[in-house]
Amino acid sequence: MAISKDDIFKVADAIDAAGQSPTLAAVRKALGGGSFTTISQPLNEWKARKLAKEIVHRDPPPAAINDQLNEMGLEIWSQAIGLANARLEAERQSLDEARAEIEAAAREAAEMADQVSLELEESRKSVAALKEERATLQGAIEQLKGELAKVSERAAHAEARATEVTHRVEDLNTQLTRVNAQNSDLIQALSQRGQGNALEKSQAQGHAGTGLAAGSDPA
Repeated sequence: MAISKDDIFKVADAIDAAGQSPTLAAVRKALGGGSFTTISQPLNEWKARKLAKEIVHRDPPPAAINDQLNEMGLEIWSQAIGLANARLEAERQSLDEARAEIEAAAREAAEMADQVSLELEESRKSVAALKEERATLQGAIEQLKGELAKVSERAAHAEARATEVTHRVEDLNTQLTRVNAQNSDLIQALSQRGQGNALEKSQAQGHAGTGLAAGSDPA
């Protein structure tokens, strides 16, 4: 909802009536929001009007008194009026200068306040974005932790399996060594048996030849 000049004047009147100073912040708070820049110019106008009301306006003398004044009195009164008007004009000029300075300072303050508000809003958005990013990264970390736990578990199972296979290979090597030793013993035994059989056969043939020779002597 747009804020009108009348709204700002009413709020400033209410704050002034309560004995407080209608500053930018006070008026903005009473309005429930709004830009400092938007409030600044109408509030300065309200202050200028208030100061103008406080300057005493000097009216000409009443007709009854004017009829009773003589020529000298009229001249004195005219000079007094001139002095009063000159003083009033000087006060008005001072008021205009002061009002211009106040308006410039108020505009600068309003612009600065708006800039601070924008920066604050940007900071809030940045903080919210950082929080969201942190939550995302935290979720990714938790996911990686879960995957790492699974990989570690698989690695532990693989290591246990490798240890089991290593023991099995060692057992097979031991059995193979034993079998090789048994085969060597068996080959050696067979070789010795073969040599024994050949010797027995040779001896048997020798005995047979000797017997044949003995049988041929009588002839």
